[in-house]
Amino acid sequence: MAIDALIDDATTRLREVMAQLTSGIEAHDVIIPARDEVLKRYGPIFSPAGVAELTPEEFKGFLLFKNNRHWTGLYRHREKMCADFDDLRSALQLLVDEGYPIEERVTKTLMVPGMGRGIATAILLLAYPDRYGVWNNTSEMGLKAVNLWPRFERGATTGQRYVVVNKVLRDLAIALDIDLWTVDALWWAMLDLEKPLKHPPTIEELADGEQQFGLERHLHDFLRDNWTKTEFGREWTLEVDEGEPEAGYEYPTSIGKIDLLARNRQGRDWLVIELKRGQTSDETVGQVLRYMGWVQENLLEPGAEVRGLIIAHKADEKIKYALKLAQGVDLRLYEVSFCLRCVSDVDEGGD
Repeated sequence: MAIDALIDDATTRLREVMAQLTSGIEAHDVIIPARDEVLKRYGPIFSPAGVAELTPEEFKGFLLFKNNRHWTGLYRHREKMCADFDDLRSALQLLVDEGYPIEERVTKTLMVPGMGRGIATAILLLAYPDRYGVWNNTSEMGLKAVNLWPRFERGATTGQRYVVVNKVLRDLAIALDIDLWTVDALWWAMLDLEKPLKHPPTIEELADGEQQFGLERHLHDFLRDNWTKTEFGREWTLEVDEGEPEAGYEYPTSIGKIDLLARNRQGRDWLVIELKRGQTSDETVGQVLRYMGWVQENLLEPGAEVRGLIIAHKADEKIKYALKLAQGVDLRLYEVSFCLRCVSDVDEGGD
């Protein structure tokens, strides 16, 4: 299909998203209304003159959602990025200096430890809101979902790939007659609108302790941060990509985000990891199989295999039967424990 036809189809899809923007959708309630305020605050800070005077407090503050009002998770590598702040400031000065080619600026900025393309391109958007769009996992998944994810030349750097991605984002903005901030917000809105409804817990589940202590909400992040210490971490490594330190975390596909995507340390096999949280056993098995199919179609090399791993709190009868014929899918159970100890007990124990 010609690119113009693809753009037309994509704009039709995104106009439908715009028509469905209502209260309760984060893009409608928070992201889009915050545009002018955030641009007014951070545009000057990330201008060429502003970056020259950038402080660690200003940069770390920008990484927080409560301040940037748009992007979550940017703060995860803040200490790594700021370890040599003079080096970071120099890299950001280059990033916003339009006297150099954008592909060179992006590629060199991503050499800063912890810096990802999501942060670098968000800064570009704030510095030049009419010229640069954001390339992160969410926008990548959105572009894939509307069949606009481009093909890159073999060996292209992240900066060279960003040039191609940015052109698509700008073409979309023109076709929709909106700004690039709003284009980025629409990817979030599309995900919200297509997110499946969560099933409320049954009385039996509550009685059986299925609703665990709130720390379980952090299981996803815990696995990412401690993957090498797990049983599977010895054999599998979370997928990495140039310019994206967390490529294997919430890996973007055209059919949704894979919770964790890993690759065999000794070969070319892939492992799709899904966490069973707030969904039925049938939904969980179906989801991991869909993602395995996507990986097989889009990432698998000849002679390689794709496997699946479901991580759940308990194995009910439904998931056990479903997995009997789901070849290549494993199941692991996790436990969460929490206790409060008296100070006197700690003292007596000598720790």
